[in-house]
Amino acid sequence: MCGITGWIAYDQDLTAPTALPVLEAMTRTMECRGPDAGGVWRDTHAALGHRRLAVIDIEGGRQPMLAEDEHDGRTRLALTYSGEVYNYRELRAELRSLGHTFRTDSDTEVVLRAYLAWGDSFTERLNGMYAFALWDPRTEELLLVRDRMGIKPLYYHPTPDGILFGSEPKAILAHPAVRPAVDLEGMAELLAFTKTPGHAVYRGMRELRPGHTLRLGRAGSIVRPYWRLESYEHTDDTQATVRHVRELLEDIVGRQLVADVPLCTLLSGGLDSSAITALAAKGLGEAGRGPVRSFSVDFTGHTEHFRPDRLRPTPDGPYAHALAEHVGSDHRDIVLDTADLMDPAHRAAVITARDLPYAGFGDGDVSLLLLFRAIRAHSTVALSGESADEVFGGYRWFHDPAAVAADTFPWSADDVADSFSGAGSGSRLALLAPGLLTKLDLPGYQRARYHEALAEVPHLPGETGHQKRMREISHLHLTRFVQMLLDRKDRASMATGLEVRVPFCDHRLVTYVFNTPWAMKTFDGREKSLLRAAVRDLLPASVADRVKSPYPSTQDPRYATALRAGLRDVMADPDAPVRPLLDHDAVREALADGAGDSFRAATEAVLGLDTWLRSHGTALEL
Repeated sequence: MCGITGWIAYDQDLTAPTALPVLEAMTRTMECRGPDAGGVWRDTHAALGHRRLAVIDIEGGRQPMLAEDEHDGRTRLALTYSGEVYNYRELRAELRSLGHTFRTDSDTEVVLRAYLAWGDSFTERLNGMYAFALWDPRTEELLLVRDRMGIKPLYYHPTPDGILFGSEPKAILAHPAVRPAVDLEGMAELLAFTKTPGHAVYRGMRELRPGHTLRLGRAGSIVRPYWRLESYEHTDDTQATVRHVRELLEDIVGRQLVADVPLCTLLSGGLDSSAITALAAKGLGEAGRGPVRSFSVDFTGHTEHFRPDRLRPTPDGPYAHALAEHVGSDHRDIVLDTADLMDPAHRAAVITARDLPYAGFGDGDVSLLLLFRAIRAHSTVALSGESADEVFGGYRWFHDPAAVAADTFPWSADDVADSFSGAGSGSRLALLAPGLLTKLDLPGYQRARYHEALAEVPHLPGETGHQKRMREISHLHLTRFVQMLLDRKDRASMATGLEVRVPFCDHRLVTYVFNTPWAMKTFDGREKSLLRAAVRDLLPASVADRVKSPYPSTQDPRYATALRAGLRDVMADPDAPVRPLLDHDAVREALADGAGDSFRAATEAVLGLDTWLRSHGTALEL
């Protein structure tokens, strides 16, 4: 896992001394993603930067990595690469049979050699999470590649004579030719709680879509898909389907346990993370590498004073401990204090990590960063249960007839729109000026993005009714909603130098379950029937039968009090950049709110916007 960046300029000589400080500045922004080593490489019209988090082949995997001509020593190919290819051992064996020789044991060199052997079609052979750039000095062409599900981010910014790219916007924004500006469309994308594939919010910047490549040459650039979700008839019965899901999961987790550094799992005590932890414990035990390490997050006094609500009926602690004891994991709770969640420095760290003030996850953004920071003191790689809800249909709105029938993204339907920060948290937009909201027309923006997404769904011929609609709902989650969560997890983890792997995003599992009929996905009358049946034998009954509870949120009233104090400070500062965006009457009402919960999500959104505008120097051109 690493951070990459680069600069292609056909009208400039990037070997000139003046280009090096720019490339180094772009590369430095990726130090959080790669704390172990860094490197740059320059050709006449290409400059590549790399920061490394060493996970496989600690000594041999340094980058940028070059393939050189064995006769004249000239560079044939240069690669800056981020991610993991989980089938690299099989690919290396196949490449050796074709006559390729290897200097390292890294998956990086496998990617380099795979392109030399198979050209553009090599992407079809890769299983993993990755984002990388290949420069061919002979043809003076760049190839950008992003993994099928978009687990690893990759941004680019066309320029008059080439392109800039990076794992995160901050790498591109470090180039002096780029000005951080957000227009009306970017602001609508930011606030509409959707993630449009390819959209990067900043004007002029794009995100390479999952499963796509971008090829750049002197004549211009072409973006092409090499993978997308496809529909086909599912012919397995329920028993065979459950069995195949289990086989896939065992193979996926087994592949993702490969690492030359300490590895662990993220364990909440829910079905998803418990399944991954149990499978990891089984795999490590059979290989003589056990026990598995596991980590959970909790808040001071949270379990003891937990108050159930419609979103979170049970605390995580007892279930995580039950699973840890059941599989014999080396378990540790990371307990966070409310003061940590309230610290403005931690909020600023989240904004810096994400480059954008995405609102909607509340204190979960800060707690996730702090959780990963604590885990990084013990492990370099973590396996997560992220994305199981999107794959298997776990969210409650999958099973809410009104949300399913709504002519919008189901997570934005009226009944569930504020779920992410907890019940009673209020609209995230409640403190924004009515004039701004009118100008942005968020309902219209979201409606347009929703119908674009529907148009991409690959329906089977003759498919109708509820099965057709549930295919649409699944596709929306696997191409839109999951992108918000994967981006959030990637930024929070890589900001701490922790690599988080997501087994449920393996494209083989995603494709298989996507094409399983909805009735089979709910055959036991509950959510995630297939997953539960596939791993039930590995779990204690209390965990296997637990009702879904999302990532925990603090219930400490001091948190809401601290938010109001932060909002008061913003309003006391006449130069606060967020002030012109606010409804001052609504702000006064929020500050007078006794309990503080009614405007919690909206206040979090305002403070995030203010921190972002201050720290990034972003120009709003609305």
